[in-house]
Formats: sequence, C-alpha cells, structure tokens
Amino acid sequence: MSKRDFYEVLGVDQNASEQEIKKAYRKLARQYHPDVNKEEGAEEKFKEVKDAYDTLSDSQKRAHYDQFGHSDPNQGFGGAGAQDFGGFSDIFDMFFGGGGRRDPNAPRQGQDLQYTMTLEFKEAVFGKETDIDIPREESCDTCGGNGAKPGTKPETCTQCGGAGQMNVEQNTPFGRVVNRRICDKCSGTGQQIKDKCGTCGGAGKVKRRKSIHIKIPAGVDTGQQIRVAGQGEPGVNGGPPGDLYVVFNVKEHEFFHRDGDDLHCEMPLTFVQATLGDEIEVPTLEGKVKLKVPGGTQSGTHFRLRGKGVPNVRGAGQGDQHIQVKVITPKKLNDRQRELLREFAEESGTEAPDEQSQNFFEKVKRAFRSFGE
Repeated sequence: MSKRDFYEVLGVDQNASEQEIKKAYRKLARQYHPDVNKEEGAEEKFKEVKDAYDTLSDSQKRAHYDQFGHSDPNQGFGGAGAQDFGGFSDIFDMFFGGGGRRDPNAPRQGQDLQYTMTLEFKEAVFGKETDIDIPREESCDTCGGNGAKPGTKPETCTQCGGAGQMNVEQNTPFGRVVNRRICDKCSGTGQQIKDKCGTCGGAGKVKRRKSIHIKIPAGVDTGQQIRVAGQGEPGVNGGPPGDLYVVFNVKEHEFFHRDGDDLHCEMPLTFVQATLGDEIEVPTLEGKVKLKVPGGTQSGTHFRLRGKGVPNVRGAGQGDQHIQVKVITPKKLNDRQRELLREFAEESGTEAPDEQSQNFFEKVKRAFRSFGE
C-alpha cells in the first residue's frame, strides 16, 4: 500500500512553518499514543504520524522529501521500523511529564554528511549509477573502537562511578537544589582510558575514505539532493550512523537551456525556409525529429515539442521542448543571388537584410553530435 503524503498525515500545508508542524505533531501524538488510545489501529496511526514528523521536522530531510517524495532511489524515507519507533514511554514523558536529562551514555545517531557532486548536462537528464569517495570517521580497527591500547580496556570512571553524570548540590534561598551535570573527568562517557590506542589516540575513530555506490535519478537539477541512508558518520555508544546527502550542481549546456522540466533552444532558418515554409530537423534529448515550419514564419516564432523535455525527477511525466526559430542572413552571396535579392527588394519595396554571424549554425551541429544525429 502506498504511503500517504506526509503533509496530509499531519494536516498542514506544504509551506507550514516548523512551529506549525511541531504543533500538529503534538496534537496527533497525544490523540493516537498507544498508552492513551486503546482503539484498534491507533498504534499504526501513531507510527505514521511519527514517520511524517521525523522527516518534516528535519530541514534536510524535508527538502529532500519535497523534491523526491516517497520515491527515493537511494533507500529514501523509510517507514518507522521496529528499531526507530522507539519506546512509547519516552514520548509519553515528553507530553505528560517525567522526562529529565538525557543519559550521556545512551546510543546517539551519528552526524549527517554532505557531498557536492558536479554533473554533466546529459548525466543529470538521464541519470546514472556511480561510485563516490567520501572522507568520514570510522571505528578504529586497532582498538575496536574503545580507544584503549590493544591488550588493555577502558576502566570505570573513579569520579562518577561509570554514570557519566554527577549530582551537584547547592543551597539557595529557596532550599537545597540538586543539579545533575556531566562528569568533567570522563566527559560523560563513564569510562577512563589510561593507555590510549596509538592509532586513534584514544578517540576510537579514525578518518578514512570510503567508496559508496549511488544511483542518480533521471531529471535532477542544480540544488537538488538525494539521501543515502546510513552512510554518514558512525553512531555514538552503539547508535545508528547518520545519513549522506549528495547535493548536485549541473553544468550548463551550449544548445539547450533548462527551465524546470522544460527545455528551450533556438533553431536557425534561412530566409527562403521562413518565407516558403519547410520541414527541418531539430535535435532533442532522444535524437533528431522533424518539425514542420509553415510559410511566412517570422524570426522569433515559438514551436513546442510535447514530451521532449527532461524527465520529472519524481516520475511525474516529462517536460516539453520549446523551439524559437531565428532567421539567419547568409554572409556570402554570388552575383546571381544578389541580383535576385535586389529584384525581390524592388518588387516588395524592402531593403535586402543585413548579414549575420554563422556561429549559431555551429552550435546546432554540435547539439546534433552531442545527442546523436
């Protein structure tokens, strides 16, 4: 069964602010929380609401969802599985009291990474699969990630007893106040490393370059991005890794100009073709096609080839190709041609056209070669 739109799930507009999204989520979470709502299907609705909020409350994930929806070529926005649905009690405490400071030793998700990738025009239009090398932190092989010298292991912090936190009491005019703070001796880890690993210096992580295979969907454009789940920095204390966001920069094309999913280009016409009409060949992304130009066509006239533009990155069809014709005056004429033009000018009462550059023809020729004649 296909997923509902996340904005529809939360009942907000696509331009909703962070506060509006958060407010809608709190309301629905209270309504469908399994600890409160015992009706059949409440738990599934709660999961759907949480899945929508997890995506729309994160700026990068929201931007990605706005561009690609649920059709992510690189694992996309998965539903709330058993491991990420989390305990109901934590969320229940957030809404109905309880809570407290987060345990510094609790598993935490790793940091997200961003990689900017430059694509040729054709690569962005048709998509491709490729490998990219990403510098990121990984668990140290020498110490297994615990930061201790091989043959030794971290020891329990003598100051906090392994809790990672300490209670600090203060006397105030309102009575004694107890604050819980991160242990400054172990930095909240609850462990001390006396003999540090020589490879990672006790950090438990090292910088490496990793090759990652990605699928670039057809139709991506500059500024768009894809998310590669689980390819960010490793998690902390056994937590899940972060995600990798690949942001695209697409090079301009010499002949085609892109506007969303539509393509725009110019085609040259001779004076005779424009006057008498003709059938010309036009380069498209899929090869050349025939275009009928009626007689009396003026320079600057637009034609449209439906479905010959760029594939929509979300799978919603394909754009159109818009063609503007430009009447070009030849540079070189023989005596007979000049004589005929003068006769034409005398008959029509107009001056012979000025000469124009032929560089435009060269662009069209290269476009034919680029996408196949």
